[in-house]
Amino acid sequence: KVPFASSFAMFAAGRAFDQLRNTVGYPHLNVKIGATHAGISVGEDGATHQCNEDIALMRTIPGMTIINPCDDIEAKQAVKAAYEMEGPVYLRFGRLATPIINSEDYKFEIGKGVKLKEGTDVTIIATGLCVNESMEAAKMLEADGISAEVINIHTIKPLDEELVLSSAKKTGKVVTVEEHSVIGGLGSAVADVLSEKEPTRMIKIGINDVFGESGPAVELIKKYGLDAESIYKKVKAFTK
Repeated sequence: KVPFASSFAMFAAGRAFDQLRNTVGYPHLNVKIGATHAGISVGEDGATHQCNEDIALMRTIPGMTIINPCDDIEAKQAVKAAYEMEGPVYLRFGRLATPIINSEDYKFEIGKGVKLKEGTDVTIIATGLCVNESMEAAKMLEADGISAEVINIHTIKPLDEELVLSSAKKTGKVVTVEEHSVIGGLGSAVADVLSEKEPTRMIKIGINDVFGESGPAVELIKKYGLDAESIYKKVKAFTK
């Protein structure tokens, strides 16, 4: 049997961090954590339950694989892939329903990002529910004559360095988008790779070192700048 444990991300990554580190990570046990209700989109439950730090926490545990799927199809395949691999896995799920991006013939592979749209002017690297919003933002940018490449990074650790580096070399500008703190998450993982192997102009879009608040999920996403319109404006200003 392969054990799966599930709770809110705030409890799975936060309250149980020492257990994950010492009892799962240290002995490198084949345990899978299905963390739900991650990020600002938890909504009315407010700051105490809106975990914007879990990716950062899990990245610090040696050998921990971190997966943040963007839709229902990817989520189902991610769970299956986590079951089939050996070692600890942190699966990050949101609460808010997201549009289906992937087709039924989509093939998920741990550690391999997905290029959803080709572009030449700027690279948008997104994860989780921000992938759809980034695709919509790219359409707006296209209307303004800005060619944005969009990449879905579902596996934050191990990161698909090859895809990140090749896209950064092509466009010369990188934007990361995540429903997580800009400290320690996807943006930090991408910045670590770029600073070492391909120094590139870059900005991080996410939760800017603040706690969340209670409110409807969709309104919070807009307020904290993670909706398509906000992403579009930030990327457009960055590319000038």
